[in-house]
Amino acid sequence: MKEELPAGLAELWDRLGAPEPAPRNRLTLSRVTGAAVELADADGLDAVSMARVAERLGYTTMSLYRHLKSKNELLLLMLDRVAALPPELDEPFDGWRDGLERWCRAQWEMLHAHPWIVHLPITGPPITPNQLAWTDRALRTLRGTGLSEADKAGVALLVASHLHTVARLGADLGPAASGESIAAYSDLLGRLVDGVRFPALRAAVDAGAYDYPAGTPAEERRLDYRFGLARILDGVAALISSAGG
Repeated sequence: MKEELPAGLAELWDRLGAPEPAPRNRLTLSRVTGAAVELADADGLDAVSMARVAERLGYTTMSLYRHLKSKNELLLLMLDRVAALPPELDEPFDGWRDGLERWCRAQWEMLHAHPWIVHLPITGPPITPNQLAWTDRALRTLRGTGLSEADKAGVALLVASHLHTVARLGADLGPAASGESIAAYSDLLGRLVDGVRFPALRAAVDAGAYDYPAGTPAEERRLDYRFGLARILDGVAALISSAGG
């Protein structure tokens, strides 16, 4: 089957599925991947290049190509490295909704720990070992619901897409999504929006719909996925009910 995979991907699976062979020098694939992740975590995905990774490790750029065929292969390795499955996803859960909510919390934490993930080029569906492990755990939460396998896959894709979209928006907005910026925007709306021209919007502003609730801790004042997820899961519940699950 591996010979049917895209170029370079079969080798990626072999490398990730087996212990790394003892190198002739201290430059290893694991070190290269780790250095690239450190660069991305510190300065974003644009900071990652074969030259900068090599410089960080004290080697020439050509030295990296003894371990990697291309930057795209490095990006796959980086994603798989940070997407290691958290142990809690293998613990028992109380029903499909509890299981999916736990899965989403873990995804959200990973996306916020490594915000560059949302800027990785999408060249196809999930295919690395750890990506597929995440997909597997999402599907496991839906066992016993009565949904078809196709519907389970659709639900997993839907919730993952929602998380990715919100995380991408937050990453793109940057400081504009901070508590201070949201408060400033709410104040600006309060001064600009009149009840005659924009009556529905005025009612929303007066109700505090465009500000964080009073008492929200600073670390939680950010774009959040939970409202949208709750609506998605309500729809999944209706789908399960119609399937007799």
